[in-house]
Amino acid sequence: MPKILEVKNLQIKVADKVVIHDLSLSIEGGEVHALMGPNGSGKSTLASALAGHSGYQITHGKVLLSGEDITRRAPEVRAQKGLFLAWQYPVAVPGLSVSDFLFSALNNVRQSNKLPSLSAADFTALLHQAAAQLKLGHEFLKRGLNDGFSGGEKKRLEILQLLMLNPKLAILDETDSGLDIDALKLVAGGVKLRVGPTVGVLVITHYQRLLRYLKPTHAHILVGGRIVESGGPAVVQKIEKTGFNHFQPHHA
Repeated sequence: MPKILEVKNLQIKVADKVVIHDLSLSIEGGEVHALMGPNGSGKSTLASALAGHSGYQITHGKVLLSGEDITRRAPEVRAQKGLFLAWQYPVAVPGLSVSDFLFSALNNVRQSNKLPSLSAADFTALLHQAAAQLKLGHEFLKRGLNDGFSGGEKKRLEILQLLMLNPKLAILDETDSGLDIDALKLVAGGVKLRVGPTVGVLVITHYQRLLRYLKPTHAHILVGGRIVESGGPAVVQKIEKTGFNHFQPHHA
């Protein structure tokens, strides 16, 4: 399988403080990687830096997306090249409908990759099909983006974006937080629809609930800004038995 994401010896600073230390990670197509750790371990810092957030400074190392160095690229360029981040706290944009937002976003990605824009009719057909998979009605698509949405609605909208934009790499930053069991199953089902030979997934969480449905192929434990253990599904089971206190950061 092709390598979708390669993170090489990454160091990340936030407000002059090093939060991520010498982190390396590789995700191939078809793989679902779980990145777990206690609060404050640096999980969301890593997600934001990979997406290109200006508040997170990469001071050492590289980020490659399908072999292309995107370490210094703007967030919108990363998105156009196939990186998707489902936010832990999605932003509300009153006045911009879900449908209009996705129409603009999808055609922007297509144009940047030299593909023809979708007509309104073709887009609407795709959107309704994707929304039905997440049990989102047509009225939902007319609402302002995240405006007055419940926590579960916000998270399902993030997965709707994932289904529509069809990225190479999907990063889910604590998408499971605040979801009831039914919404959790829908979110996991939506993610599974996008996993394939040319798509990789990084799930960032400190709970095991979502992972029971997603069934990651790989798992990593992040403590103190360092990956302290990596392996297969057995790593998740180990956490269930011991918690995170069992893992300690390895200082250089």
